This record gives sequence, structure tokens and C-alpha cells, in this order.
Amino acid sequence: MQLNEQMHSWNQAAVKILDIRRIVMEAGEIQESYLLPANAFIYSIRGAAQLILDGKTHEAQRFCILHSGKGSSLDIRVSEKFEYYLLFYRAFLAFPTHRKTWRLSQPPQVQVAPFSLQYGFTPSNPLAILRYFGELEKAWDQASRLDLLQVKSLFYQFIHELLFQLAEQEVRTVLPDPIEQTLRYIQQHYREQVTLDFLAEQFNYSSRHLSMQFKRKTGHSPIDYLIQTRLTKAKNLLVRSDATLREIAAEVGYTDVYYFSRIFKKHVGLSPTLYQRKIRDQTLAEDHPLQFSESSIGWRWKRGYIDYENHYQYIDGGSTSMKRRKASSSMILVALLSITMLLSACSAGTATTTATGEGTNTNSSTSTATSSSSESGNQTNNENGTRTISTVKGDVVVPANPKRVVVLYLQGDVVALGIKPIATSDVFDGAAYKNELEGVNSLGTWFEPNPEAVIDLDPDLIIVPSEETYTLLKDIAPTVYVPYEKMTTEERLHSIASIFGKEQEADVLIDNLNSKVEESKKTLADAGILDKTASIVEGGLKEMVIVESKQYGRGSQAIYEYLEMKAPEAVQKKIDVVSDAAGSTLSMEVLPEYMGDYVFRSVYEGADNLNDNPIWNSIPAIKEGRLIEIDFDFFYYSDIYSINKQIDFVVEHLLAASKVK
Repeated sequence: MQLNEQMHSWNQAAVKILDIRRIVMEAGEIQESYLLPANAFIYSIRGAAQLILDGKTHEAQRFCILHSGKGSSLDIRVSEKFEYYLLFYRAFLAFPTHRKTWRLSQPPQVQVAPFSLQYGFTPSNPLAILRYFGELEKAWDQASRLDLLQVKSLFYQFIHELLFQLAEQEVRTVLPDPIEQTLRYIQQHYREQVTLDFLAEQFNYSSRHLSMQFKRKTGHSPIDYLIQTRLTKAKNLLVRSDATLREIAAEVGYTDVYYFSRIFKKHVGLSPTLYQRKIRDQTLAEDHPLQFSESSIGWRWKRGYIDYENHYQYIDGGSTSMKRRKASSSMILVALLSITMLLSACSAGTATTTATGEGTNTNSSTSTATSSSSESGNQTNNENGTRTISTVKGDVVVPANPKRVVVLYLQGDVVALGIKPIATSDVFDGAAYKNELEGVNSLGTWFEPNPEAVIDLDPDLIIVPSEETYTLLKDIAPTVYVPYEKMTTEERLHSIASIFGKEQEADVLIDNLNSKVEESKKTLADAGILDKTASIVEGGLKEMVIVESKQYGRGSQAIYEYLEMKAPEAVQKKIDVVSDAAGSTLSMEVLPEYMGDYVFRSVYEGADNLNDNPIWNSIPAIKEGRLIEIDFDFFYYSDIYSINKQIDFVVEHLLAASKVK
């Protein structure tokens, strides 16, 4: 960016000063990886330090000024007592015509914000700059409205002086590289919760632009890169340490060991336990140290989906809680999005092409509703073939008979209503309704679907479970946001049914579920089982999580809520008062105190084998043959389709287990 462009931008800028502070650091102090929360000026006035901005080193003696944009990483290493000013501000081009002109003037691969340039120099007149900083600090500390107006006035005078000295010295400014910033951030913060939206916000770019530029430069999406960074660290720990799987998962940024295990297998091809055994065996056989590649980009890996990192299920009253990109140029994406938005505004779903798994009614499962469609309780316009439904986002006009439905996470309820979508978010292999979605396109994880893939599918209806996914997809086609976590099973099913005009089918499904529950309870009561206690656990040799809520998942809805079985007294006391998803982590030593007459253990590939553990085998339910292992995939979901199948499983295995002595 040329200096005259900077001057032009500042002439059109609206500015807000966010903070002005003077900081003193002692010799030897180090500030590492400080992420600038806004555009910033740094002006050293005393001492000496090494300032590193996004990897570029500046030797700051007295009177050195640096500028960088929001999201830049700042390291400071003090060699001599160091005093400096730090000024944060926000600036943008005030008028739309100026913003448009700016965008058109930039190369498509750049598109950098005009006030985020990086540069550093020693002013030719340092005391003039110092005077402005001193006056700015004084006015800022006064903090009256009039003083704040003076702050803005002084800031513009400071910018005038700064630009004058920049021009006088012909200082070269540098465009920040958002991809390098993102790579550096992920390498330093992979242990933390990171999303695409968060990265875009940190570096002052749109999610779409950052993702496209990142993929263009690295060949991978930011979240793919994050996953591979974590898995590389995990591989190292698996082979070079004796840390438990849970400890390794937490160390590399996964709060849930079971999701970590699944992500690992999807990308590596082996479970963590098998990978550890294989590599260690190879090491012994080859008798030479392993070499691990820590290359920041350029890995080759099997493409897979991005798993949700916190899957503990939360609901109020019977529902449960639950981010691949197709190669395409940015110009094609923009064109597709523009055309799709235009068509969405003019009509409702006029696609005539046919695709595998195109959204149609299906009755391939006994769990789906088979009665005819009912009159919708929402307003229907038969002339236009549309229906207006009320949602938390206001009224939404949807096709009366949608044919190309995209649904995220809520696919179990949609399938139960007899609808086969054309695309959904990823589904676990062991999900009860997995076979019903054969041939259906996959869009990645429910919380970060691929917008380009959705656009290519030309949907006429999209159903989403979160505010974030609603914002991401709402401009592609009529989009209905279903806040599932605030609904009971019945409320959620009726809400989804109203989108399709299938309220009667929903009633049939709910009546059938209630009948099944009553029959199942009678069957268990007649067998002398219903009044016995049941515990649900998940974990391994070092510790176990015991479920203490009806809303936790892992069968808690089927067992505690629908079949109304009780847990041991110490656990039941918590179940009776807890509405959120809740569980306690226990050591193996105290676990027997919390075990009921029947024990349900959630298992997954790579879970610890407890057959030789003396404490586990001393538990009466285990010793006497009343352990029931439940598949994590199968018991993860709590839609009405899955609940039906889970109840069948629970009843069948309770009846097959040994009787309580």
C-alpha cells in the first residue's frame, strides 16, 4: 500500500480510540504471544527491548514507533528497563462508496483492511510524537465527554504528524499476511477452543475470505490444519510418554477423550491405542529412534470431517445437545452465492435436476410415520406452493412440499417424519438411523458445515440447530433455526413437523413412543427388573464418569427419563435435582459405591479393557453378569427415532442379563 493511499484512507476514516496506556517493564521481563485486540501504535520512550510483531523483529531503543493491525502477535523481550505507550484504536472508511472504491482498488488476493498495515521506524522529530502521546494520555485519563472529543482531535493531529514523518523518511509499510498470522496462532493456541469464526474475528477478516485464502495457500482449511496440529502433538505423546488417553486428549485441546479417539481414527486410520502399539512395536523392531515431522504445512492426510469437541449432551426435558470444503475458485463461489441469493429472493425451490438421495418421503423404517400429511397449523399459500412458519427468527416462507432438504444434526427427527434429505451433517457410523441416510451427501460437522457444498446442492429448505449455522447458511435458501436445546422431545418434533405440514405424523410418532414406553415398563416390571437400580458409566482404568442426569445422554434418557428406572441412592439424589447434563469423575477405587444392580457402560473403539481389573470385577453387577455395554455412537443421539431403538436395546439386554440374586 502506497503512502498516498494511506493518506487518502485516513482522510475518509471514522475513528474510535479504545485505550491509551503507558507501560513500564523491567530488564529481563518477557511478554509472549500477546494478540493485539485492535489496531495499535507502540511508541518506546525509554530503555531498550526487542519487539517481535508476527515474527518480524524490531530493535526498539528510545523513540521507536511501530504500528500493526488487530490480531497481530506481539512478543517483547526487555534488555534495559523499558517504557512505552500503547494506543488501541478502531478505524474504518466512513462511507459505503469509499469502502467499495477501496475494495475495487485492491488485488483480489489481498483485500486487507486499510488500517492494519505493519511498519516501524524512528521518527525524525521524536519529541513531536511524544508530545501528542502525552497530551492524548492526559485527555484520556480525564475521561469526560469533552475530553474524549479532545482525544479524537489530538489523534487526528498525531496521524497528520506521523504521515508527514513517514513521507519524509519514505518508510516502507508491509501488508500483514492473515494466513501466516493464522498459522502462527494455531501453532501457539492449539490447546484452546478455536473456531473459524473466532480466527476471522481475531484477524479482522470475514470467515469466508480467511478460509478461501488459507486453503489457497496451504491446500487445507484452517480447522483441518488445527486438527492435524493437534494430532501431530498427540502422536508424539502417545509414543514418547506413558500419559493416559484422557491426559493426552486434554493436552492437545480436546475436552472429551471419546471424541478425540474418533477424530484420531478418522484421520490416522487407527485408534490411538492401536497406533501407540504399532509405532512402539516398529521402534523395537527397527531399533532406531522415530522421526516425527512437525512441518507446519504440507502434510498429507486422509480428508475427514471436523468433530465437535464438547459433545456432552444438554437439554431441558428430553432432547439432547448434540464445523470439507469442495475445491473451487473464489470467483465461482461468489458467483454461485450471488445467483443463489437472487433465486431465493424470487422463488422458492424450482430445481429440476435429480440427485442421488434427493429429498423425498420414505417409509423404509418402522420408526417413521406412515399416516398422510396433515393440514399445517401455520399459514399455507396454496397458490404459490409455500407455507409461512413462525420461528424464533420471525416468520419464514418455506416450500409447502420441499424436495431438496438440507438438515444439520436434527436428521433423526426428520427421518422419523418420513423425509429423506439430500444432505446432512456427519452422522456417527453406529447411529440408529445411519442406514436411512444411505446415498445422502455429507456436509461436515453440524457446527461448521461447508457453505460452498450447500450452495452446489441448490436446496429449497435448510434446517439448522444453532445461531451460528443459521447466520452461515440463511442467505442460501429458506432456513429454519430450531433451538433444540431449549425443547422437550415432543416440542422439538412438533416444531420440525410444522415445517413440512406433518403435525399428525408427529402425533402418531409420539403416541407410538408413549405406548412403547408403557409396554416396556410393564415387561420389565413383570420380569422383576423395573424396581432395580441402574448405573451408567463411561471411562477406563484410571477413572470413570458416572452419569448423574437424565439429560446426559449415553442412554440416560431411555433408562432414567422414559423407563423411569432409578439409580443407586447417592446418584439418584443428584438426578432428582439436576436438570442440566451432569456427571462426576470417580477413581476406580470408589466406583463400587456408585454401582447399581445393573451397570451400563458406554464403550467405543480403543476403550480400556477392564476384564483383568480386580476392582471392576469385584462389583456385584459385573461379577454376576449384569454388565450391559452400550455403543457410544448408538446412544449419542436422542431424537425420537434413536430413543425408540435405544429403548428396544435396553429392554432386550436387561431381560437377557442375569437376575439379581
